[in-house]
Amino acid sequence: MANPLSRAKRLLVGRPLATERLETERLTKTTALAVLSSDAISSVAYATDEVLYVLAPLGAAALSYVFPISAVIVALLALVALSYRQTIFAYPHGGGSFTVAYENLGVLPGLVAAAALLTDYILTVSVSISSGVAAITSAYPSMAPKAVPLCVGAIIVLMLVNLRGVRESGAAFSFPTYAFIAAMLALIGTGLVQLALGHGSAAATPPRLPATHVDIPTGFAFTFLMLRAFSGGCVAMTGTEAISNGVGAFKNPASRNAAVTLGWMATILGVFFLGSSFLAQHLHVVPSTDQTVLSQLGHHVFGSGVLYYALQYSTFAVLVLAANTSFADFPRLGSILANQRYLPRQLSARGDRLAFSNGIVALALVAILLVWLFHGDTTSLIPLYAIGVFVCFTLSQAGMVRRWVRSRAEGWRWKALLNGVGAVATGVVAVIQVWTKFTHGAWIVVVIIPLFILLLRAIKRHYLHFASEIQLDGRTEMVPLRHLVVVPVSGVHKAVANALIYATAISDDVRALYVEVEPDKTAALRREWNDWDTGVDLFVLPSPYRSLIRPLVDYVAQLERAGPGDLVTVVVPEIVPKHWWEHLLHNKTALYIRTAFLFRPRIVVTSVPFHLGAAHRIRDLLDHDEQIEEEQTGPGLAASRSGPEYQETAPASTPTR
Repeated sequence: MANPLSRAKRLLVGRPLATERLETERLTKTTALAVLSSDAISSVAYATDEVLYVLAPLGAAALSYVFPISAVIVALLALVALSYRQTIFAYPHGGGSFTVAYENLGVLPGLVAAAALLTDYILTVSVSISSGVAAITSAYPSMAPKAVPLCVGAIIVLMLVNLRGVRESGAAFSFPTYAFIAAMLALIGTGLVQLALGHGSAAATPPRLPATHVDIPTGFAFTFLMLRAFSGGCVAMTGTEAISNGVGAFKNPASRNAAVTLGWMATILGVFFLGSSFLAQHLHVVPSTDQTVLSQLGHHVFGSGVLYYALQYSTFAVLVLAANTSFADFPRLGSILANQRYLPRQLSARGDRLAFSNGIVALALVAILLVWLFHGDTTSLIPLYAIGVFVCFTLSQAGMVRRWVRSRAEGWRWKALLNGVGAVATGVVAVIQVWTKFTHGAWIVVVIIPLFILLLRAIKRHYLHFASEIQLDGRTEMVPLRHLVVVPVSGVHKAVANALIYATAISDDVRALYVEVEPDKTAALRREWNDWDTGVDLFVLPSPYRSLIRPLVDYVAQLERAGPGDLVTVVVPEIVPKHWWEHLLHNKTALYIRTAFLFRPRIVVTSVPFHLGAAHRIRDLLDHDEQIEEEQTGPGLAASRSGPEYQETAPASTPTR
């Protein structure tokens, strides 16, 4: 029967899937739109806010710049989407920025792209979850103090759903994504109709920009303000690369399905961003401390009824699920990097449900830490966001230009031109973002990305050194001159007997070692040991400071120094309780001994477990087998097999000399 932890895992994650089921776990276009595009589509919930946060000091005049800035961003989105469409067909197995830059520009640009992507994925989870919780606290201000616990809970739920596998997570996330799309279409459509008719809802008027006169800056100050508003609004483009990174997750034909889904995503995002910016400009709404722009638009268009709350709930859901883009792509990128030895190998393995489980858990833990550090405040996290995205855009498109020039495939000139224009445009945006947001937190990303690169290179160096250390060139090492075995004992009992049986089986030189923590018990142990008469000498080590580990380590080290060619094995008797909770009632001496010798060469530590209640379990199994045999063959044959020659032989309780 499975232990409680295994049963809990099966309940939360599900039963393991066979490797051949991998093909069935791939995504259709409609499901992929929910899994891989929720990040991009949901960014309309805060992109307009970021533009208005910058322009708000200009007063009512600022609103006249909102729609033009949004239109420029949407044009840039179209250019990037077309560029990534080419990448999808050029890399049908997934052409993420790391792969494209690494193969076409070299190792360092590839690592820059990888570091920027990893940073972006982590920030995507933090920003999306924080924004989703902000949508709820806008509708229920009393919940604002609980923002951080709500964020943490949402991240844990996302982690558990993704651990169940790509297909199940896609099915779970499809409804909220399409509910948000429907709500946004209703909001924009109804709002445009109301504006066309010259009237709006009779609902409470949302906060508006002051109508007082404000002197609009000119020259450099005006240019800097517009560029900063533009860079803030560019968060709408985050997640655009996710489909290109995840081509391998689509059903066949993967490239075509991915390209179609990318077109859907870019169209939906562009319409929603332009629509919300247009309504914000004409309804004169700005973000406030307790309400987002989208919440205010919902109040103005829908009032305070059911449709408003449907908008808020769907916004919350899609923003939370936007983090799922990172949960889909971060583990996949981690697996690619791990296979090339730039990240720990554990990230390359698929879990029970064919998902990259270790990467999913790692992403969740780092995102929770980030939300806690920034108190779940979207405004504090946004300046860190999107810079890495545009660095990846630039490197990916530059890599594609290099690829087209090298391959000179059909139509390579116009393809290289398209990717080249995209690289220049996104590169300029990346510079603008660093310049305009540097003092508002962007410096953190500028520092984190180089640190990430150093970490990746350090991991690679470790694996290269590791490979050279363990490489066998056909010559085996010298066989040890002697094999010494040390058995730490705490008394005379069955666990020690089992360990001695094993020790005497692997060596003729076995020494039992007793660490004397309580000297008044030593004499009794010596008498009991001599009466036992195992043929194994008992050595007693004094321990004036009551340490069990240090005297043992020193003794074994002396043996190893005395015979440099000798192999020393420490055989540890380990008692294994029957129930998991009984582990809490026993010390972990065996674990401490294994840890103490872990980094010492030529010393082997072996545990010999003694399972409490094992004899009863074996007897029960034998009785069960006998009962089944009797039912199948009749009592006569079963009885004939119960003679002495079929009786269980009890294991020897003591080792022979």
